[in-house]
Amino acid sequence: TGLFINNEFVAGDHTIDMMNPATGKVICSVHAANETKINEAMAIAEKAYMEVWSKTTAVDRAQLLLRLADLIERDRDELTLLEMLDDGKHCTNSLVVDVPGIAATLRYYAGYCDKIHGKVVDTVSYSFTRFEPHDVRCGILPWNFPLTMLGWRFGPALAFGNAMIIKTSEHTSLSALKVAALAKEAGFPPGVLQIVSGYGKSMGKTLSHNMRISKIAFTGSNLVGHQIMKATADTNLVGHQITTGNKSLNIVFADAEVDQAVQWAFRSIYRNQGHNCTLGNRIYVQEGVYDQFVQGLHAMATLSKSCDSVVVKTMHCPVIPQTQLNKVVGYVERGMAEKCTVYTGGRCIGNYGHCIEPTILTDLHGIEKIVREEIVGPIAVVVKFKDEEDVFKLANYTVCSHAAAVHTRDIERALRVTKRLQAGTVWFNHYNVIENPTLFGVYKMTGIRRELGVAGLERYLQSKSVKVIVRSKL
Repeated sequence: TGLFINNEFVAGDHTIDMMNPATGKVICSVHAANETKINEAMAIAEKAYMEVWSKTTAVDRAQLLLRLADLIERDRDELTLLEMLDDGKHCTNSLVVDVPGIAATLRYYAGYCDKIHGKVVDTVSYSFTRFEPHDVRCGILPWNFPLTMLGWRFGPALAFGNAMIIKTSEHTSLSALKVAALAKEAGFPPGVLQIVSGYGKSMGKTLSHNMRISKIAFTGSNLVGHQIMKATADTNLVGHQITTGNKSLNIVFADAEVDQAVQWAFRSIYRNQGHNCTLGNRIYVQEGVYDQFVQGLHAMATLSKSCDSVVVKTMHCPVIPQTQLNKVVGYVERGMAEKCTVYTGGRCIGNYGHCIEPTILTDLHGIEKIVREEIVGPIAVVVKFKDEEDVFKLANYTVCSHAAAVHTRDIERALRVTKRLQAGTVWFNHYNVIENPTLFGVYKMTGIRRELGVAGLERYLQSKSVKVIVRSKL
């Protein structure tokens, strides 16, 4: 549980307790980095990039990523257990989604390693473009998807020749440290991938002010995202890939298969205990099927009140950390103050841990803060609408917008609605199916983010124009 620097686990200047959110008990302690250790990691990463990684062929980089993916699958049970212990994840989510997901991401980018091509440009001189890595990148991980975000951060970075420093969340560091050990076993050169833990406030400031970092990828709160952008504007003007805040939505029209819409909406809200940047907890249901939808969602929520990460029939698990649980409870109280109805849930459950019942809030008008502001937790707000024009006004009435789903049998309506929705991803009659070849982006104040797919590759490369004069004499 040390800092992974130069392919070794080394001590930090202090430690942080990792707590099991389901029991409230300390699992172990991990070492945390200070500014001195960050600077040491940066110097080693720069040296590794200049002396080794920039000279490593694309084919060799691909082989290393493929080998690491194989090792992750080999140790999938251990990684699943670590995710359950410090993140409170449900065993099914981790074993079936997160662990195979990071392996698939690494394989996807491994396939792209030797497929980055420049262009020849028809000019007076012989001109062409080439794409190059940024040298040392930084990734700051959230606590909700430690493994998934780890793969999304270092997979493309290493594939295209960057060195990478990963800062884990102080709440969920264990699975990333396990992957660090596997990266060493896979044969990655020392210094190419550094993984460090520490408190966000102090380490985030150090990293965002560091003149050696060429680009920062961050997923977290709106407040911290703004702070990182301000810090880099005052110092090194590095590029950003920032994801902050979310208010995704489901729209259910009267002609939808309501039972299917209920199941997809339920998964979009309560999977991963509501810790999801595409959390679809803003639900707009058309008159005529509103009552049927709410009753169906209530029935599924009632069956999912267990807060045990090994109970197969539930997806419900603890909310982490304690401060986030307090925010979620606070939003329920705010909703009640705004005269909404707590249709079900809203209470903390169990004698320990951070569990809150799956909650449904109804009798809302769509303008309340609880509808417009981010809630990272198992809270659904259900709003009734009349027609398309009515739902557009409601759906786009938020400063953050990540994703949306349209539930309808009418494909023309679905395409028409999609065109007017301000969201980075729109699903038809399903939700939260995210695949590596498909662009994953955001709108509005949710950030500056384009990941996965071909468009996502550009964030990890920089372009250079090369011009050769054929006739050298003036």
